[in-house]
Amino acid sequence: MNRLKQLFEEKKGNILSIYYTAGYPNLNSTLDIAEALEKAGADFLEIGVPYSDPLADGPVIQKSSQTAIDNGMTVKLLFEQLKDLRKRVSIPVLLMGYVNPVLQYGVENFCASCAEVGVDGVIVPDLPMYEYEEMYKDCFEGHKLSNIFLITPTTSEARIRKIDELSNGFIYLLSTSSTTGKNLSVSNEIEDYFARIKGMNLKNPTMIGFGISDNKSFSKASEYANGAIVGSAFVKLMGEENYLEKIPAFISSMKGKEAMTV
Repeated sequence: MNRLKQLFEEKKGNILSIYYTAGYPNLNSTLDIAEALEKAGADFLEIGVPYSDPLADGPVIQKSSQTAIDNGMTVKLLFEQLKDLRKRVSIPVLLMGYVNPVLQYGVENFCASCAEVGVDGVIVPDLPMYEYEEMYKDCFEGHKLSNIFLITPTTSEARIRKIDELSNGFIYLLSTSSTTGKNLSVSNEIEDYFARIKGMNLKNPTMIGFGISDNKSFSKASEYANGAIVGSAFVKLMGEENYLEKIPAFISSMKGKEAMTV
């Protein structure tokens, strides 16, 4: 059982995942941020692989991605940085990126590098489901990597059932069909969507993302899923001075607790 599956076995609710961009704000900050997030109480991490055309991301993450590229971050360099990942971090870690850099690196090489450094799963929003199933599933599973699929309020039940069959980690529920960075506004329509997915009794755990920015939105999402993913709100924090020192208070505020000491 990989770390991701073990987490969902041991903790059923209020799971907090944090997304941040590799190589931002500084080229060599990736592992320092990961270590600080684990110490502060994050349950698992999603490290973004910077890409020049991040279609699903809003302006905050787009800007961080461009800054990381300007800093010199590449897929190859990221894997070099992650060689010491498991000496410093024990919680599950996923890589989130777009299919083009993965294909350029080579899917087999990418999966092998993930396994070598201790990455537990991958989120590739623009990888078509049929391509994954026909061409890459054996490679991912052979390296014990969970491939995380995304669903939106417009995803059909048939497709959701298919995704549930193909998944072996969790399913990522987008709170909206738009880009990242919008604050979660839980309208009746969105609440109906969350309730509909919860009522499907999927075999895989679910995590809600896009618009989770504070304890209120995190708590609301956790009513309908196993937890939630925070991205833009945390990436904004990474742009501030003394950002590492502010991580414990940020995580505690998301969870609605007093700041943990590190």
